[in-house]
Amino acid sequence: MGFEEQISLWFSDYAYQPLWVYFGVCFFMFASSFGLPLPEEVTLVSAGLVAYMAMHPHKYPPPDEGVPVNVYLLATICFLAVISSDYLIYWLGRHFGRPLVKKPRFKKYFPPSVITRIENWVQAYGVWAAGLFRFTPGLRFPGHMMCGMMHLPRWKFLAVDGTAALLTVPTQILLVAFYGETILEKFGQFKLYIGGALLLILLIVILRRVYKWQSSRS
Repeated sequence: MGFEEQISLWFSDYAYQPLWVYFGVCFFMFASSFGLPLPEEVTLVSAGLVAYMAMHPHKYPPPDEGVPVNVYLLATICFLAVISSDYLIYWLGRHFGRPLVKKPRFKKYFPPSVITRIENWVQAYGVWAAGLFRFTPGLRFPGHMMCGMMHLPRWKFLAVDGTAALLTVPTQILLVAFYGETILEKFGQFKLYIGGALLLILLIVILRRVYKWQSSRS
């Protein structure tokens, strides 16, 4: 079985299990917002591919029982999951932010220099910084938390963050759902490049850990 067929088979298994898809989207959106090393875009593209297969039963035959994923409901759920997770981080920052940033575990992932830089951005751009953080995955969590810590108005935060999410989240789902065939074709074309990039990233991570280990011993 070829690479394209394996990808198609894996996604098509969920094309007629909508409850699992909707639950999975919510879970991964919240998890990625809290630091899971899985980009939000990966979840959105995956969900869009599932919707694409559900929209083409002649190519991906449904099982004996099952209801196809609804692409518009899926796009709505993705949008609401993104907004809810962003607001939860804002709420945590507003009520527990200052003690959290002082904890050693938090400093391990977000050094004080990063927090200071984010705070300066919020001071400079106000609530518009929330839109900037929405498009910056590595700073999304501390950025939205800082918006809460600095008590930016809730409705303004939701308005800016919601507008940014509305422009990107449903559109990704719908584009992939309606043009999924092209994306599946590209999976096979670029699989070698993706594999090479992953190996390079893994090598860099290993070298950095070795360097830190040697530095700690010296």
